[in-house]
Amino acid sequence: MAENTKIEWTDHTFNPWEGCQKVGPGCDNCYAETRNARYAGGQAINWGPGAPRRRTSASNWNKPLMWNKNADAFIAEHGRRQRVFCASLADVFDNAVDPQWRADLFSLIAQTPNLDWLLLTKRIGNVGSMLAQLAHGSDPDLSLRDMMPLPNVWIGATITTQAEADRDIPKLLAVPASVRFLSMEPLLGPVDLRNVAVPEEHDRLRRPWDFEGFKFNALAEHDDDRFHQAPATLDWVIVGGESGPGARPMHPDWARGLRDQCEAAGVPFLFKQWGEWKPIGQMEESEHRALYRSNVKAKPHENQDCLDDCYGRSCTVPETIAHFDGSMHGVTEPMAFLHGTGAMQTFKVGKKAAGRLLDGRTWDGFPQP
Repeated sequence: MAENTKIEWTDHTFNPWEGCQKVGPGCDNCYAETRNARYAGGQAINWGPGAPRRRTSASNWNKPLMWNKNADAFIAEHGRRQRVFCASLADVFDNAVDPQWRADLFSLIAQTPNLDWLLLTKRIGNVGSMLAQLAHGSDPDLSLRDMMPLPNVWIGATITTQAEADRDIPKLLAVPASVRFLSMEPLLGPVDLRNVAVPEEHDRLRRPWDFEGFKFNALAEHDDDRFHQAPATLDWVIVGGESGPGARPMHPDWARGLRDQCEAAGVPFLFKQWGEWKPIGQMEESEHRALYRSNVKAKPHENQDCLDDCYGRSCTVPETIAHFDGSMHGVTEPMAFLHGTGAMQTFKVGKKAAGRLLDGRTWDGFPQP
């Protein structure tokens, strides 16, 4: 459960427990739930309302202590601190988790000051009260009262739509953390971080007499005295498309828009992946042409491209037309290529083939804690 990882933005994953419950549209095709079912005979026994969460082994909990001891060697090799993603198969701020488990986790975080802990949650509304509970807990062995907020904790919120951005980013910015970040994966629609709504219930972010329906830029510092109580801005944005069974396409302009917003504000931007689907606008001509083949297979002495041209090509993978507004259309639908919709033909080529180049290059921005 704790291991070096292929996730582009972290060095280790650590799961103190396993299990969760779907809470939003980004959870529809949850890879962790599928994994849980695979290892439990076909049923995800740690997922859903009332399902028990499973705490991992003591040996697993010891691994961050070993990573912490290896800090000098890691810094000598990489020139930076180690990042630990916690928890990839659960949610640290899940209501269904025993509060003592969470206290144990933060005690471990306090014991590993040489690690930066990335706590990504879909329940950002729980974080403030749960951190306060930890800071004022009655257990003297925790030794957390004078240490909260822990300086090696990064707090992130999963954001997939504009509605989630409006609802959850103000909550994230109100949380005490060394770094505040967004994981916008799977990105399911266009999101403007410069125009995030401040919900009325967050009175501490606005003055009651003139802030109804007010918008603010989550990426930029605010000099206006109306924001005298506003928390800090975002430190990092991660964007990615969906992978795995049932994956949904991502329009390239959604990713580009967030990249451009971050670039303008000087906020680090990381493009993680396209996922299963790749837009035609992000393909080389040869890559696109290779998706169209005839049913006639070339013999050793024949040229496949010539045969394909002679017998007629057809697409060999699923394809769809993605509109900027998030709607998807078949290639033969009358509305598919309607002008002004941002119509983009996308192909299901698989995560590896789709890659992680956005406009021909990688985007690997990271914050400096």
